[in-house]
Amino acid sequence: MALIEVHNLRKEFKKLVPKTGFLSGIRNLWNTDYTSHVAVDDISFKIEEGELLGYIGPNGAGKSTSIKMMTGILVPTAGEISIAGMTPWKQRREHAQNIGVVFGQKTQLWWDIPPIESYRVLKTIYKIPDSVYEKNLNTFRDLLELHEFENTPVRQLSLGQRMRADLAAAMLHDPRILFLDEPTIGVDVLAKERLREFIKEINRTRGVTILLTTHDMADIEKLCHRMSIIDDGKLLYDGSIHDLKSRYGTERTLVIELDDAPYALHIPNTRVLREEGSRVWIAFDKEKLSASDVMMKVAEKHTIRDLTVEEPEIESIVREIYQSGLDRKKEDGHVAVLDV
Repeated sequence: MALIEVHNLRKEFKKLVPKTGFLSGIRNLWNTDYTSHVAVDDISFKIEEGELLGYIGPNGAGKSTSIKMMTGILVPTAGEISIAGMTPWKQRREHAQNIGVVFGQKTQLWWDIPPIESYRVLKTIYKIPDSVYEKNLNTFRDLLELHEFENTPVRQLSLGQRMRADLAAAMLHDPRILFLDEPTIGVDVLAKERLREFIKEINRTRGVTILLTTHDMADIEKLCHRMSIIDDGKLLYDGSIHDLKSRYGTERTLVIELDDAPYALHIPNTRVLREEGSRVWIAFDKEKLSASDVMMKVAEKHTIRDLTVEEPEIESIVREIYQSGLDRKKEDGHVAVLDV
């Protein structure tokens, strides 16, 4: 049995359509006209213990709504969620002991007091033993360099410092599962790298199961082996990053450095992306040609000094999926979603 199991999850939000015109205020008291918006539409997936899943999608895709249902903040319209054998919205207190949550746009720290004071409050709330509290706090001081700002009021912290403080707060009580909703949004390069290292470390050494949502594909490539893509409330893809690149990123780029300028390189099923002096970038479909085929065609007319093959960037593949879905990738008339 997987640690997290989501089956046919659906969340609908209803919005009142207000009456207008004569006596509209009174008529709205008995108004029953609503419009419905489906934020999450029949998604299913499983996450094994110790896994680090990248959960991505454009704004409004349903990512945060999914996390709020998995944390017990929202109750789904339909479907089931089982996390460590519990239903989040039915067993809120027990479930809260098992999870840590970080929302990039919000903080669980008290705004006008230093993080260290918030940690002491959280120690009492979660009934963390003194030995566990001290051990975790000292570990996080080293990993996140909390000593630089743990006695500074939260309102005076930079965004990167606040995110590091929030991560420590979410992990103080040793949760088995960590939900991260845009934890690196808006932070600088150095802070982002420190956050990534922390996430990687707690997953590796503590076996914490992590669900990560982010718009930064570098986060996904550096941290995750598996990713799920959600758009318009529907799950479009669930599988490994390697499989995504293999199945949907078929175009490769061959970068060749020649002894002479690359004039008139016309090779069937390829296209020249750009030329810089004696260097040329040639795009080709790996399902139609191999890199060696392209190299041999070039070698017939030019002397090759050096060459490299560039793999497709995950960001470009995901961007294409956002824009066109998987319509052009359909197999046997339906979209392939991988079960892992």
